Order: sequence, then structure tokens, then C-alpha cells
Amino acid sequence: MAKELLMGNQAIALGALKAGVNVVCGYPGTPSTEVLEAIAARNPGGIHVEWSTNEKVALEVGAGAAFSGARALVTMKQVGLNVAADPLMSLPYVGVSGGLVLLVADDPAPMSSQTEQDTRQFAQFAKIPVFDPATPEEACAMIPEAFELSERYRTPVIVRPSTRICHGSAAFETDIPYQPHPVSGFERSPHWIVLPRRAYEGHKEIIERLPIIEQEFCDHPLNSIEHIELPGIAKSASNSDQQATGALSAGQAASRRLGIVASGISYAYLRDALSMLIDQSQKQVDGFSAETELRLLRVATPFPFPDQRAVEFLDSLDEVLVFEELEPVVERELQRVCGAFHLPVTIKGKLTKDTTVAGENTVNSLLQQVNDFLSTTNLAQVQAETPPTDLATPELPARPPMFCAGCPHRGSFAATKRALKGRPAIFSGDIGCYTLANAQPLDMIDTCICMGGGFTVPQGMAWAQPDVLHLGFLGDSTFFASGLTGVVNAVYNRANLVLVVLDNSTTAMTGAQPHAGTGRRMSGNDGYNAAVKADMERDALNALRIPDILHAMGIEHVDVVDPLDFDASVEAIRRAVAIVDAGKGVSAVVFRSPCIAVSPPQPIPWVDPEACTLCRICINTLGCPAISIAPTEKTIQIDTGLCYGCDLCVQVCPFKAINRTGDSK
Repeated sequence: MAKELLMGNQAIALGALKAGVNVVCGYPGTPSTEVLEAIAARNPGGIHVEWSTNEKVALEVGAGAAFSGARALVTMKQVGLNVAADPLMSLPYVGVSGGLVLLVADDPAPMSSQTEQDTRQFAQFAKIPVFDPATPEEACAMIPEAFELSERYRTPVIVRPSTRICHGSAAFETDIPYQPHPVSGFERSPHWIVLPRRAYEGHKEIIERLPIIEQEFCDHPLNSIEHIELPGIAKSASNSDQQATGALSAGQAASRRLGIVASGISYAYLRDALSMLIDQSQKQVDGFSAETELRLLRVATPFPFPDQRAVEFLDSLDEVLVFEELEPVVERELQRVCGAFHLPVTIKGKLTKDTTVAGENTVNSLLQQVNDFLSTTNLAQVQAETPPTDLATPELPARPPMFCAGCPHRGSFAATKRALKGRPAIFSGDIGCYTLANAQPLDMIDTCICMGGGFTVPQGMAWAQPDVLHLGFLGDSTFFASGLTGVVNAVYNRANLVLVVLDNSTTAMTGAQPHAGTGRRMSGNDGYNAAVKADMERDALNALRIPDILHAMGIEHVDVVDPLDFDASVEAIRRAVAIVDAGKGVSAVVFRSPCIAVSPPQPIPWVDPEACTLCRICINTLGCPAISIAPTEKTIQIDTGLCYGCDLCVQVCPFKAINRTGDSK
């Protein structure tokens, strides 16, 4: 059979196809985005795949499909689960007919998130079973299993990979024919309606089924107990050295009955760390005085927690160390089990500060923490076995995140700053590429908490500080996902502020996915993710027009302007601010220009060294990575490998030293 090297998210998609998934919904969010895209790419034609307006909508659409007996997969990142919390809490009460699986990707040591939250806690809160894979292979295998569990117990099920699993890779057999799951159809019943009495009955049903699922999880092969023999320390010169550093002898170590518990990808890290310790101990010691037995428990289904398997593991142990990301979910469960079953075991982990309390685990961090726990070998000796290299590691320069060269958001913020000319103002931002406007030289974002907050937070600030100018910024995809209610609230309550929509024709931050404002869908005859060559092309599609929506919601003053036209953008902001200054309520500006990811590059401008005074206005105004000072330090230069030809530098240069291609001296 054919094999392909697949990213973890692609492997999860493969698992969904193996399960015969019928409906797939989601909202893009790193590290989950590629799951839905991979299913769309391999769609044989019978699967409905959509980018939903937001995660709440996605889960509700998926629930409707599952009510009808279909298998539905809903994808999102951990922050998106917050948005979907309302239907999430109700669905276990009403149940499902077909399988409903939520693929929720966590982002430890956040690479692209505003929180470092743990989906396992949400699963406990909502009383929904959760699978916690340790590898891309397990993530793939858990998807069909999750669908089967969902149908067996008529409950939603969560599969929770983390960033390293989503973006790791492994080889998979891919030429497996897709067989759609048979859809039984919707059957009318009072239990689909979550009225108060039904909620009471549904809660009892949840409480009754969780112990049954727990027993099933106790027998799950991935919730395994292992016994590992660790080499003891020989009574030799090397042993005296180790005793001098405070390490225990083999006999001392053997007197402590030790265990380690790991969940999710931490289990894979643990196996690597233990292998390194064992290999190095064997190289360092000629004859062993004893061996130390270490008991391992792997937890692949953290909720409902497999109590009986944990009791079996904990029996006769003295100390246990727990590795997990992010919260001490398993650690607390083990403490509960010890109390419930009167087991005199010391549980160590995040709560005791014996393991990493925030961020990702790594093989190296586990190596240190396991070494400290076992106290049988010297970590410095283990690391010393790393093969030497003659290549010196260079000191890397600081590289702060910034807008891409040619990004239209740079023009939007630079024009806003120029229009206000130092006037005191508060700029509320949102989740997206445009959050980068908080950095110098733009220095334009003062707040950012969640999607949609760019339009709602400044309303509260405006009521608290009415004498200060308030502007709220959010993107076009966010506008549809969670900005509409903020607009309604501002108009309804007659807030006095400027709302700015940064419309770059795509969901740029997560990889240029389409949304309702582009008229392009994930599947269908209108194509997917094609280049937006001109506004007229987009308008010809079935696109929802943001200016029309703002007008329909009651905002009378709505300006639409190209942010790459600097002077026009400055004037648009000034007009919008004048409305607010006059006390006439909400005004809006839509900065509309395609992201460089979906638009073709333009001719690159050139610098006239004789006209350049090295005033640095272009650098200090725009902060474009394509503009720098030439090695001669007599003129600025434009990096042709980075420049996208937006021409903003041409427009802000007061000495006409930067010129459009085709312009002569």
C-alpha cells in the first residue's frame, strides 16, 4: 500500500476519512487549521466541508448533523472552545444520534494564542470524554475510536492533540477507500429539546454513563502499566564521585518504590528521556550492584479518569512523579484516587513544583526532572555524550515579529497615526496579524483580549473616559466571526467611537482561508483560496459586503478606502473622527486591500541616492522590513527579495527620493 509522510493534522484528517465522516465544520486557528483543509483536499465528493462563521456556529452545525445520525467532526483550537462553550455545555444533556467528535488543538507555550489553557479541564467541566494522543499515529487512530464511543454512549467526544502532535510528521498508508457512514436520519423525540425538566433528566443520564465509560477506559490498551529496569550504580570510583554529588546508590534507590505517570505527548518525551538515562548508565558502569524497577503509567483518556487502572499502578508505591501539559489534571486525579482508596503515596508534579508549571515539556526538561526524581545518575554525564561538533553556533540577532513587507495593515495604522498627529487616543485591537501594530514604530495597539474585543472593549473605555478619542480595530474574518454583535451594541447604546475594519480579503493569520466576506467557500464550484486579483472579482461572487452590513446596522458614516493610498486613508480617518468629535455616535472606516498572500506582487520602487537625505521618515513611519540603511550609510535601500511593491514608502517620502518603477528622475 502507498505510504505518505503526513503532518499530524493530516493524519487526523486521515482518521476522520477512515471513520467515514459525513460533515466537517470548523473555524481556522493554529495549530488545528490543517485538519479541515486536509479533509477538503482528500474529499472524494461525499463529505460536506465548511469553514463556519465561528466555532460556536461550527459546533451547532456539527450537532445538527449528529442529531440526524451523521458522523460530524468539528475542528478548532483551544481558544475557540471558549467561543463554542454554550452549545458544548448543553450537548451532553440532549445527546447525539450519530457520532460527534470535537478536534480541539491545545497550544502549550503559546506560539499563536492569547491563552495557555488546557482542554482537558473543559472536558471535565462539560462532562465529555476526552482522548489525549501522544503521537500523530495515535491521533489518527483515536478519531475512529472517538466516533464509535460517541455513538455508543450518545455523547460528544473530544480529541485533544497539542501543537507538537499537530505539526509533527509520520508515515501513513493513505490509499484506503472512503466509505461514508450511513446516515439514519432525524427521529423526532422530546429529548432533543433541552427544557428544564429534560436538563434534569439529562444530567442524571450523564452521571450514570460516566462510570461505564470510565470502566471502558480502564481496559483501554493505551492506559498501560509498564515496568522498566534501570541499571544500578556500580561500587567503583565513579560511584564515589556520584555519591559525593549527592546521588543515591543503587541500594538506596531500590528502597524507594517509584512510579512515573505521563499523559499526551509528555509520554513520548518520557520514553526518550528514560532511554537516554538507561543508555548512558550502561556506558558509565561496568558491573551493577543492583537494578531499580520503575513503574510507568500512561494515561491516554484523562476524563473520565480510569480509577481502577490508577489503583493498580499505585499499589505498593512510595512516590509518583507526573508529567503532563498544561494543568495538573492527572496529578489532581491521582491525589483524589489516593485519598479515596487510602493509598499512602506521595504524588509529585506541577503542584509540588517538581515538574514544569507552565509552557511545553521537552525531552531535556523531562531528563532533568526524572534525574532529580530518581537520583541515580548524573545529568551532566548524560548530556556529555552528545556527539561533539566543530561548527560554532552563531549568536542569532533579535527578530521581533512584524508585518510582512507589502502588508496593507501597515498603511492602515500609519495613516491613522498620521491623521491623529499625536492627539491622545486609545487604540483597541483584536486577534489577527494586525495585533503586530503594537510594536514600534507604529505603536498603535493598546488592548487585545479576544476575538471581537476590538469593537466591544473600546465601548466600555469610552463610557469610562468620554473625553478621550477611542478607535477599535478588527479584521474582516473576525468581523463575521465575532464582530457583528459588537457593532449592534455600539449602535444600540449610542457609543461615541470609530470602528475600523481591516479588510484584507482573507483569514491571513491562519493561512489565508476564505470567509463570508470573500464569497469563496471551502468546497463548491466557486473555488477555494484563489487569488483576489481585484475587488470587482470578489464583488462578482456571493460575498457579504462589510460596508453594506455596517450601513444596515445603523452606522450612517462608513468610508471605504484603500490603505495603500496613504493620503486618502489619512483623510478617511479624519472624517470618521470628525463624526465622533461632533458627538454623532459611531463612525466606521473599512480599509480594503488584499493580503499579499492572495494578491500578485507589484513593481518594486527604486531609490534616488542623490535625493535621499537619510531622514529615516520611511523607516520610522512604516517599519517595513524591506527598507534599511545602505552599507554606505548615505542612503536608504530597498530589499528586492522582500519588497512587494505596495508603494507606501513612495508616498511618505517628503523628498521624492523613492520612486515608482517607470517614473524618471
